[in-house]
Amino acid sequence: MARDPLLQVSGLRAGYRGVAVVNGVDLAVSAGEVVVLLGPNGAGKTTTLQTLSGFLRPIGGTIRFAGERIDGMALAYVPDDRALLRNLTVRENLSLVRPPQFDALDLFPELGRLLDRRAGLLSGGEQQMLALARSLIAGPKLLLVDELSLGLAPVLVERLLTRLRTSADELGLGVFLVEQHVQQALAMADRAYVMAHGSIELEASAADLRDRREELAERYLGLAPA
Repeated sequence: MARDPLLQVSGLRAGYRGVAVVNGVDLAVSAGEVVVLLGPNGAGKTTTLQTLSGFLRPIGGTIRFAGERIDGMALAYVPDDRALLRNLTVRENLSLVRPPQFDALDLFPELGRLLDRRAGLLSGGEQQMLALARSLIAGPKLLLVDELSLGLAPVLVERLLTRLRTSADELGLGVFLVEQHVQQALAMADRAYVMAHGSIELEASAADLRDRREELAERYLGLAPA
């Protein structure tokens, strides 16, 4: 990698109550790069993200952000449950970010007609737009995203993934995401890691994995080829 990584993870061991379910994970994400973490259910993907985000303390290994060791400290994170304050309006959820670095409506104009609606009354796609907008307007250098597409129609998934790709390109945002829509994720990502049984089994460019679609599905993800 030509540039120094924004996020550098070495020998990460993570789990629950001292029992590791993620072992010896090495990965990196650079500024302006979109990296996707793929793998079957139970592979350890969410545990990895929760550890990187500071929700879980690592059992071993090191996590560095911009060259500084940050083990156990929080990074910007969009969890799969979206973490919205459901009794607050869209406007009030966005106002929690102070000072905002960007206008949320520039990122997602669709939110303009929803500003006075409570977050709990939004559709799944609208909630995900709000969660993503709230994270992006804070101006993070790195964003961790868990299952952006969970419960959403493919057309909405494409819209949200495109917003992440544009943010990476225009703002130099580093993006590290877990995603179940494999082909859509690979279509907009730069690189991918494939995890199984708590370890990284494969690292490759997204373009390479798009060309190895059937092998990826059968050998690593346990899926029948499309």
